[in-house]
Amino acid sequence: MKHLASPLLTWTSVAVVALLAIAGEVLIAAAMRALGDLDLIRARSGIFGAIRAVLTSPIFLAGAFCMAINFFAMLYTLSHVDLSLAMPGIASVTYVGNAVAAKLFLRENVDRRRWLAVCFVCVGVFLLTK
Repeated sequence: MKHLASPLLTWTSVAVVALLAIAGEVLIAAAMRALGDLDLIRARSGIFGAIRAVLTSPIFLAGAFCMAINFFAMLYTLSHVDLSLAMPGIASVTYVGNAVAAKLFLRENVDRRRWLAVCFVCVGVFLLTK
């Protein structure tokens, strides 16, 4: 019989996975915004020019690295934490973190409706932990 992970291990694992996902997604979004319209790049330089533009962006590569580490951190988490808690926890913390990061780092307009949705997600995760 598998022993249950401690709450500290559970929430630390969830937080690490979520933070890596948030960092990766924000970095990739920032890189793509900095590059501009890929269709225009492709029209000027061809498909390989567009691929080269993306793959030579240090910000994109940092985001891709975060997403790769996120994958392995998620594998670790799923092998030590109950799936029924880990996946909703990861998804919700990532959702909340993406809204905050979009506002702070990408200067996106996060409207009241999205903040209300973030609150509902937090309440849902709280109910799952009980």
